[in-house]
Amino acid sequence: MTDTLPPQVASPAAGDTTGSPKQLARSLGVVGGTLLTLSCVTPASSLFVIVPELFNSLGTFTLMSILIGTVICIAVAFCYSELGTLVPSAGGEYAMVGTLAGKFTGWLVFIQSLIVVMIVPSLIAMGTADYLEPIIHLDPKWAGAAVMLAATVAGLLDLRANAWITGIFLVLEVIACAVVAFLGFGHSERGVSSLLHGSVVDATTGATGGVNFSVLLAAMGTALFVTQGFSTAIYLSEELENPRKNVARTVLWTLGLSTAVILIPVAAITMGAPDLKALSEGDISSLVIGWSNSGVGTFISLCIALAIINAGIVMVIQNSRVLFASGRDKAWPEPVNRAFGTLNKFSAPWISTLAVGIPGAALCFVGQDLLTNITGVAVAALYLLVAVGALFSRRGHHKGAAAWRQPLWPALPILVIVALAYTLTKLDPTALWWTLGITAAASLYWALYLRPRPETRWIITLPEDQRG
Repeated sequence: MTDTLPPQVASPAAGDTTGSPKQLARSLGVVGGTLLTLSCVTPASSLFVIVPELFNSLGTFTLMSILIGTVICIAVAFCYSELGTLVPSAGGEYAMVGTLAGKFTGWLVFIQSLIVVMIVPSLIAMGTADYLEPIIHLDPKWAGAAVMLAATVAGLLDLRANAWITGIFLVLEVIACAVVAFLGFGHSERGVSSLLHGSVVDATTGATGGVNFSVLLAAMGTALFVTQGFSTAIYLSEELENPRKNVARTVLWTLGLSTAVILIPVAAITMGAPDLKALSEGDISSLVIGWSNSGVGTFISLCIALAIINAGIVMVIQNSRVLFASGRDKAWPEPVNRAFGTLNKFSAPWISTLAVGIPGAALCFVGQDLLTNITGVAVAALYLLVAVGALFSRRGHHKGAAAWRQPLWPALPILVIVALAYTLTKLDPTALWWTLGITAAASLYWALYLRPRPETRWIITLPEDQRG
């Protein structure tokens, strides 16, 4: 029933099998999809790799910053859930927004998502060395590169098998987070009221000071990054059974569970740190050893190392699907499109997987602070553009389409747009310029190569079984 497809969406032409990629197989239910998306959020790696940066800059106000970021993410998750059920494509954000708000807007979304998917795995992987320190001393860059290459190999395997592997690792992550929460609350040095007042120790001077609004805003990119992985569900939407229902369920379950797994230990660490200096240093392993002993500290460190490896596997899986979809949608010259769309015997897009994993290993040798800040900018811009797409979700063909519908539309998307537009102006200027430069170069590619070829390039497609 092709009349059910919106005008912007095209199915592959009948009989056009030359160079056309195979379709991904639907093999995941809500449980498998949630395990994979939770593993992509990787609560333990977010808690032990990303959150310490917030402790460095925000001290006792770290929990509030993540709560504020979570409130924004709830509204964003509603947008993802509605658009993901309207446009269930492995292309994720770009397919949703490009279908609803136009091809150029979709292209801008693709560029922001590409920045995120290429950088985030490397950032997480570089944290491995710190948590293997009780056993072996490794250079963070080389350890991160090794994790990325191992994750690439795992990403070439069957998706269902990876769901179980990452699910086992996820259990270890949750145990590690639970132990940290138990120890922190059991050694409380300050009351719950401390979570509402921002106090931090300056790493240079050692002086204790408050946290002002401008510092909080500057850290919001990182705070949004902490629970960012819930969007993985939409990248898996072509492999989820009954995507009209299961995409929204997977997105919302993932956000809720990951937020709980992260926030409870953050509260415990904030209350249990022996002093503000120890909290602001963000060395969670040392805090755990101080609360217990070196054996427990080693166990937690190994669980975290496994969580980081788990994150690498899932992120490579997710991100390869983005490149797979971009090849199918003719975003590149034809040889590149064919390569990105090639599947192996496990129905994994193997060239796309290599194209994510190998550059990811190389990025481990770039400055971590710069990568973190660029990612924060790209995540904020990506969420903003998804919210823009959500404003078009109830027009024309899509108004009566079968889909999960978010509450308080269009108020929530508008609030997200305003909040994130303001937040972007307060983020790291260097990261803003890097992101703007990449976006400008991509816009030139659009203007000079994609836009003049509307019939043969950047044709956003949907799997045949999404109709109805």
